[in-house]
Formats: sequence, structure tokens, C-alpha cells
Amino acid sequence: MSAPELHRATLPNGLRVLLAPDPATPVVGVAVHVDVGFRSEPEGRTGFAHLFEHLMFQGSESLAKLEHFRLVQGAGGVFNGSTHQDYTDYFEVLPGAALERALFLEADRLRAPKLTEENLRNQVDVVKEEIRLNVLNRPYGGFPWILLPPVLYDTFPNAHNGYGDFSELEQATLDDAASFFDTYYAPGNAQVTVHGDFAAAGGVDEVLALVEKHFGDIPARPTPQRPSFGEPIPGSERRGSVADAHAPMPALAVGYRVPDPSTALEEYLGHALLASVLGDGEAARLQRRLVHADGLVTDVGASNGLMGGPLDARDPDTFTITAVHPGAVDPERVLGAIDEELDKLAAEGPSAEELARQSARWAASLHHEDDRVMYRMLGLGARELLYGRAEIAQELPARIAAVTPEQVRSAAESLRSAGRAVLLVEPTNGGAGSEDPAEPVNREEVGA
Repeated sequence: MSAPELHRATLPNGLRVLLAPDPATPVVGVAVHVDVGFRSEPEGRTGFAHLFEHLMFQGSESLAKLEHFRLVQGAGGVFNGSTHQDYTDYFEVLPGAALERALFLEADRLRAPKLTEENLRNQVDVVKEEIRLNVLNRPYGGFPWILLPPVLYDTFPNAHNGYGDFSELEQATLDDAASFFDTYYAPGNAQVTVHGDFAAAGGVDEVLALVEKHFGDIPARPTPQRPSFGEPIPGSERRGSVADAHAPMPALAVGYRVPDPSTALEEYLGHALLASVLGDGEAARLQRRLVHADGLVTDVGASNGLMGGPLDARDPDTFTITAVHPGAVDPERVLGAIDEELDKLAAEGPSAEELARQSARWAASLHHEDDRVMYRMLGLGARELLYGRAEIAQELPARIAAVTPEQVRSAAESLRSAGRAVLLVEPTNGGAGSEDPAEPVNREEVGA
């Protein structure tokens, strides 16, 4: 599949536009990426970025609650939204003839979502139920993306629980919501991506005119200055532990800092392939060693990125190794085996055959994902917003294939030469989970 040609524009109100026509695709997608995520939410309002995403689906200036849903589904389309570390996205995919409907719907709620006390209270309850389902009442809930950052990081943006603390969610007010919208949902802080079949609209110029028609009259507002969330890499090992009333076995997570993809993309991709060599597939090193050879763990994995996907956050981001092990196994044995495998890779690197196998797995996964318009569109939009180059999404398979054994060796060496965080999940004997998803993780510094 050839990569679509990209066209860019900026409207007078500051809204950025990315157009990616693809005549081979019989549908069209529209996405709005807003430059606000978990890390931007105010201290004392944990989970607010995610809560606000819910509020954006509760009606808008011209449409009653649920009308947006009916208009998309009635045209045979799909829609959703999601909150990430550094951005929130809203998207829909419809038949090409329904493009203007999609643009109207997204512009209408970006202009004026329906913020009412009833909607706020209702969505606070919905988010609390989501947290109960996905975190509190599930074994290993929030592991590692909620539980590991407080051990590895020191600052509120990087360390806090992005899903939210119940008490802080309950204290959210309409003034908080209005302030959040006015600050972060300004047109200059957002980007619209349109991808797919432009034929029904007449072509690129006509699609841009439709974007201007629907989004251009949203009043400009001051665009917030994006802060740096950088903080020093730990100089030593940090340890933390958390009790889990639902976990059948102990677990551990190891967290390291990864290179900044905006300034060190090649090093970042070396870490991405290192994660694959360690944990991707039955032939991966940690699978062979910890599961099959030593029988220390029942499950093990590695990820270059806290939220799991590649190139989904700005700096800082987290390389994670996670493992679930029987209670009779000392976690120090698991950590020791992980360190030994990293040391081997730091000394020798992977074999060419081993790296080629993992690169092929990556390429197959990326091409499979790109078969869907929704994922292609979201990948283009996110990389454009985060790094200013949507082309990175198109280049990724080739860049992954070009990673060398030396880059992976260097990545392993960098993990072993820097500080890290180790989180232990300790099962308790029965009992209900805590009603507070933000219980502090016990943390201690280890070493000098």
C-alpha cells in the first residue's frame, strides 16, 4: 500500500489541518487531536483529562445528548475517543459521502460541548465505574501504567494516577470543566486530520474548504504554552510495593527511561527492538529463559512505552518489563535473570537472525494495523501533533527494518547503566479491593 500524500494548512483561528487523501479507501475518517493528556491535568484533579473526554460525548451546541451517536451510526459509521499521556483524540470513520456530516459533528463539539451539572455528575459516576471495572476489581489492575510511575518519577505530571482519584473526581466542578475547556480546547491547541476517499467531496482543495466552513468560525483563544515534563533520570535503583487483593500470584515491573524520540529517534527505535527481542513471541529471550528454561514466571513481557504503543508520547517515557511469578519464587531471582539477559545483550547484541525475526514481526503488525483507515488516520494525526511529522508513521516499517544489532546492544547497555524502578505487586488473602484507586505506592531508594 503506497503512503498517502500529506497536505497541511493552518486556519486563521490557529487550528492545524492535516489532509491525507487515499482514493483506494472507500471510506473517510476525521480525527481531532487535542494537545492535552494525563500529564497536563491540574494537580488536585487527577483523572480530569479522561473525565473531560467523557464530557465531550454528552451533547454540543447544536445537538442533544446521543444525537452525535445516532448521526454517525445512522450513516454506517463508527466513532470513539481516547485519552493518552500527552493528547486526547476524537475520531469517526464513515462512508465518503458523509464527510461533511463528520466535519460538522466534530466542529460542533469542539466549538461548544454541553457542560451541565447533570452531565458532569453523571460522567463522574461513569468514570468511577470504569475504574472499578478496569482497576479496583481486576487482578493486577493499573499494572504497570498506574502503579509504576510513582516509583520511577518524582513530579506530579509524570507520577500521578491518570485514571483519577475518586475524591478528586467527585470534587470536580463546572467551573473546573469550563476552565479546562477554555484553556486546552482552544483551536490553536488542536489538529484535525482527514484521511480516506476525497472523491465525493471533489478533492483536496474542496475538503480543505469544508474544514474551513465548519471549523473556521470557532473563535480563536490563547493557546497554552506546552510545558516540558522532563526530569532527571534516577541515579540509583528505586523500589516500591503495592498490595493487590485480587491477584492470584505476585508480580513485578521494572521501569527505565527511554530516549526522547523527538531528538534521538534512532536510539528510541533501538529500545523498541530491544523490547521485542526480550519479550515478543515464544522465541523471545525472556520467554525462553524465565518461562521455558528456568520456570520462574508464568508470564513476562517488555514494552518500549508506558501505554504500550510506539511513539505515543513525548519525553519522558518508560521502558517496562513485567512478570507474574509463583509465590514460591523469590522476586530477586526473577530480577537477577532479567539482568543477566540484559547483560548478555549489552555485551554481544542480538544475532542478525534474531533481530530479523523480530523486525518481521513488527512489520507484519504495523501493516496489519494500517489495513484499517481508523488506525492509519490516528497514527498520522498523533505523530503530527507530538513530533510535527506525520511522515514518521509512514516511515516506521522501514525504520524498524533498518535497526542494527549494534543499536539493540547499545539500548541494552543504556538500561543497565542507568537508574531504574522496581515495583512489586504483593497478593493479599482475599477481601475486597480498595475503593480508592490512588493508594500511595510504598517507595524507597536503593543504593547510593
